[in-house]
Amino acid sequence: MGPEREAYANGLGDDRALIAVSAASNRSKADQDPSTCLPPATGYRCTYVTDWVADKTRWDLSVDAGEQAALAEVLSNCPDVPVTVIRAR
Repeated sequence: MGPEREAYANGLGDDRALIAVSAASNRSKADQDPSTCLPPATGYRCTYVTDWVADKTRWDLSVDAGEQAALAEVLSNCPDVPVTVIRAR
């Protein structure tokens, strides 16, 4: 594992890095992004996607077109929600 990947895997510099969820919820999401999986609790979706955007920005990760469309759709229902980013490097 390269140093960048190791830093990402062990990155605890942002409190949003780890969120406790049930085992069933974790298994159902697997490695899906917001284009194919969103939290069942609709009231949590704004937090989920803003945290997703912050994490992608924090680590300079790319966003594909489907993911971007899903993020934009959810965020359109989240007026004036700031996204705070803690840079990893």
